[in-house]
Amino acid sequence: MGDSFELTALDLSFFSHLDCNSTARLNAGMKVKQQPGDFRVQELTEVRPGQTGDFAYYRLDKVGWTTPDAIRVVCGRWDLESRRVSFGGLKDKHAETTQYFTIFRGPVRNLTQQGVAVNYLGQVAEPYGSQHIAANRFAITIRHLTTSAEAVALDGVRQVTESGLPNYFDDQRFGSVGRDHGFVGKEMVFGRFEEALKLALASPYEHDRAAQKREKETLRRHWGDWMACRAELPRGHARYLVEYLAARPNDFRGAVARLRPELGGLYLAAYQSYLWNRILDRWIRGAFPADSLGEVSLRLGEFAVPLQVSPAVMGAWQTLTLPLPSARQKPSPEADWHTITEAVLADEGLTLSTLKVPGLDKPFFSKGERPACIRPVGVRAEAGDDELNLGRRKLLLAFDLPRGCYATMFVKRITATRRPRGS
Repeated sequence: MGDSFELTALDLSFFSHLDCNSTARLNAGMKVKQQPGDFRVQELTEVRPGQTGDFAYYRLDKVGWTTPDAIRVVCGRWDLESRRVSFGGLKDKHAETTQYFTIFRGPVRNLTQQGVAVNYLGQVAEPYGSQHIAANRFAITIRHLTTSAEAVALDGVRQVTESGLPNYFDDQRFGSVGRDHGFVGKEMVFGRFEEALKLALASPYEHDRAAQKREKETLRRHWGDWMACRAELPRGHARYLVEYLAARPNDFRGAVARLRPELGGLYLAAYQSYLWNRILDRWIRGAFPADSLGEVSLRLGEFAVPLQVSPAVMGAWQTLTLPLPSARQKPSPEADWHTITEAVLADEGLTLSTLKVPGLDKPFFSKGERPACIRPVGVRAEAGDDELNLGRRKLLLAFDLPRGCYATMFVKRITATRRPRGS
């Protein structure tokens, strides 16, 4: 689909706090991930390892670890350079997860540590990446339900099965967006490079660790006094950029250009994903009658979902694919999404032709498209008494989703959909 973000070079300290607890915003009292086993995800892949190939292929089972932190454990225990490791996706810390990774000329061995189990499966000819993930299989338990909330959720499952699920990027995609909803990528597009760098290096995030908080406080306190920053910062990427600015004061464009490539790509992907969500939201509001719509509250706003889909609209809804907005996108004025895209970008003060970083060839917005509607496969829903919360009910959900889609959107859709204000 062209919208996935893959990491292969793994200096991973920055990403550890982005693989955050993605618990859905539910109706009051409902609980997801009350215990790690309540949220299980397994990568499904067609990769079949053999006896030959330069890349050792492993299965990683983990709980209580982000994917980057688990990989860092492997590299430390086996004394490996992180650049030899490749994996397909970031899996949640607050879940039981199974995924796969490769190591270039990796060891034929297993590893077991608290919360991490690595099993060698064989050899493959190429590094494992997001393109090798066919789907993700989920098993989710929603707890602390009242009987009325249980009925609403079960009806939501029926609606999604019949009408499909809007394929919004969920809140996990926006871990690089600060508390004030400032997008580093947006500042880059408008050429406000100092503000972009300040957001990237010094903006506080909910899941910052103690060392990151200290580093960011130093940067905020001494911003502009690069020698003072350098004196207090530990060795690392931030100090490298500060040293660049100390030698070339005010060359913030050059400093942004020296952000790690994966970071620059992440910042642009977050802003592009937000714009795509807004395009889909506007398409849905225009395509469906107001009385057939609900809204789901995400971190960055309210987004429309169809509660029911008439046969007249079903074909267009199920087959709709929306391009990821970028200056590299080929305009199609005859497509119904083109006008909507222009309107969403106009709200931001942009056009398709200006959706790029001025003066820099890299990073750039990815080119691709994403289905607007997805249908979870193999959906099963089973209600019962909640053994962890006496007097309440639980709902066990099982389903498969294509890679790049968010199980938490399914949970929010069936538990937290509201009628639009004023309807």
